[in-house]
Parts: sequence; structure tokens; C-alpha cells
Amino acid sequence: MTIKIDTPRLQMREFTPEDAAAVLAFSVPEVTRYTGDAGAIATLADAQRVINDIWLAEYRRHGYARYALVHKADQRVIGFCGLKYEPHLGGPDLGYRMLPEYWGQGLATEAAAAALDYGQQVLKLDPIYAEVVAENHASRRIIEKLGLVWQCQYQEAGWTVHRYRTR
Repeated sequence: MTIKIDTPRLQMREFTPEDAAAVLAFSVPEVTRYTGDAGAIATLADAQRVINDIWLAEYRRHGYARYALVHKADQRVIGFCGLKYEPHLGGPDLGYRMLPEYWGQGLATEAAAAALDYGQQVLKLDPIYAEVVAENHASRRIIEKLGLVWQCQYQEAGWTVHRYRTR
């Protein structure tokens, strides 16, 4: 498998059908509570569908999508990170998720910073957006730490969503 992004502790690569169990594992309510698609992946078949019908299709269509986030120390897929084309933004959205046991170690910031750099330097995408629910304080801190600037906020499905973008 080709590594797209390499950091000191993480690697990012395209998802494969063999990653379905890992996708199911990081699709738990604790991880998806602020994502807008909570409960969308409840079975192995759901995970396989997302890999095939969304991520693999987006790699072909846009040349990028969310990447499997591999923790180097244990060679385990612990989540995803990367860019996704969002029609309502007219451009790429930076996103990330990972298993709760890997939270609080700076891994999301490391991954998101590398994915943002990859999007700008390799894919030549500008601007890049990030949207985060107001209540998701940890994710908001990551986005702000990366230097993305607040653009606006809006209401969606009962949530206040903050939109950020690269400068």
C-alpha cells in the first residue's frame, strides 16, 4: 500500500476493502457524536459500503478523500484523516476521527496538520475548509491551532456549526 502522508507517529494511506473492521471499530457513538453521521456505520456491511461507495469513489473522482490513519507503533488503523470534497463548500473539507484510546496524545493535531499541508503543497488545494460543531471543543482547538481562520457559523440539524478556512 502506498503511504500518502507520513508523520513521526502516523501514516495515512488510501482505504482498502480489508479495512472494514477498523472502520466499524472507530464508528462508535463516542467518536461520531458531533459528526452528523452518527449511527451510519453500524455493521461490517455498512463499513464496507462507505469504503467502496464513498472513499474509493472519491479517490477516483477527486484524487483525494479521507485516508486510513495508521498508528506506526502498532500498525493499526485507528481512524481516518484527510480531505473530502464538499459540494456545499465548493471545495475540500479537512476531517479526522480516531479511536478514543488514542485521544489526548496530540495525534489528531499531528495528522490534521500533515493532511492540511498535503492538501496545500501536493494537491494544490486552496482554500481548505474545516467545519466543527460548537460543542466539540477539542476539535475546535485543533482547527484553531492549525491556523485556520473562523469564517462563519450556521445552524444545521439543531447544531451550531463553525466554519473555518485556510488564509
